[in-house]
Amino acid sequence: MEYRDPAINLEVDDQSLPLRETVFLTLRKAILTGKLAPGERLTEIRLGNLLGTSRTPIREAIRKLELEGLVTIIPGSGARVAQITEEELQEVMEIRVALDALCARLASKRITEEEKARLRSSHVAFKEAIAKGDQIAITEADVDFHDVIIAAAKNSKLSTILERLADNLYRYRFEYIRDDQRYDRLVREHDIMVQAILGGDEERAAQAAILHVENQRDSILDQIRASYRI
Repeated sequence: MEYRDPAINLEVDDQSLPLRETVFLTLRKAILTGKLAPGERLTEIRLGNLLGTSRTPIREAIRKLELEGLVTIIPGSGARVAQITEEELQEVMEIRVALDALCARLASKRITEEEKARLRSSHVAFKEAIAKGDQIAITEADVDFHDVIIAAAKNSKLSTILERLADNLYRYRFEYIRDDQRYDRLVREHDIMVQAILGGDEERAAQAAILHVENQRDSILDQIRASYRI
């Protein structure tokens, strides 16, 4: 995949950040949300023109993104957005399916009344985002929904491990949510998790979480394999 012109604007939510950090966060978000697609070539001149910056902060950002595994440097070809591979997806999802099941199980036992209200509210927000069809809004609402469950599990070590996987998971979520034919199933899966957690049904909550992750994994695998045939 070569040049295209995505709409990328510098992230300036925090005016105190130095330019190099702002450029890094902007490019990172563009990769996680698919504005810069897997396999897309990243050149300092082109990205500098898109963002209105010099090449130096672009170069520094690309190096940091390589360390995070979001960019690969290919000898003779330069920097490209890292592909989502079957092997990487399988490895991350094997971890996530176990951790999400544990989160759901613990949340079913430990969730407070206040957290129950937050879970209901986040589920409503997710369905509203689905109805509007905004992919970024849906992805963010999905993150919020699962964050409530993680918080309700009340296990700081578990939360830290999931936080370390956050970038990979966000990228996979966004790829999954690109397929709007999955939206009804997503809502149903969230419905089941909410009912099970609110009802204190640990086993049903864990199984619902497992199915939710496995369906996401299978859908993204289908997308990866379809790209091989293009």
